[in-house]
Amino acid sequence: MTELLLHKGDITTMDVDAIVNAANSSLLGGGGVDGAIHRAAGPHLREECVFLNGCKTGEAKITQGYDLRTKYVIHAVGPVWHGGDSNERQLLHNAYYNSMLLAVQNGIRTIAFPNISTGVYHFPKAEAAAIAVAAIRDFITQHHTKIDKVFFVCFDEENYDIYQHILAQ
Repeated sequence: MTELLLHKGDITTMDVDAIVNAANSSLLGGGGVDGAIHRAAGPHLREECVFLNGCKTGEAKITQGYDLRTKYVIHAVGPVWHGGDSNERQLLHNAYYNSMLLAVQNGIRTIAFPNISTGVYHFPKAEAAAIAVAAIRDFITQHHTKIDKVFFVCFDEENYDIYQHILAQ
């Protein structure tokens, strides 16, 4: 049975098989979590990402972890929030779901997710967290996975409190 766990801290320090990067569509680094992961992984991550030719919103691609503690980085592209009328909810769900699919395809047993799209993409935090948890639960229900642990990693107290409430339900 897959455990859903909550962690407050820096996703780049997680000791798991894979961490998920809240990437932009270029996959070449940016701000927030994306920038932190690229800095911590070192220059080889960007070099590998160049060959992936970007990634569409709602989809995910995988690379090596390089200088991180993790073996893999799954780059998930979440949507920019435009008020909720541009399919943002489904695209965010897809970003989490497709990350899990890549994890299973690559034999990943433990995975850590950041709060995708809630920073500079302005997705409402509580709604994003509810979608994230629902997407992971949907995946677990639909697939007989070998993933043992899924961590939701929150850098700030506000997201941590939101996830704590949702996971308790």
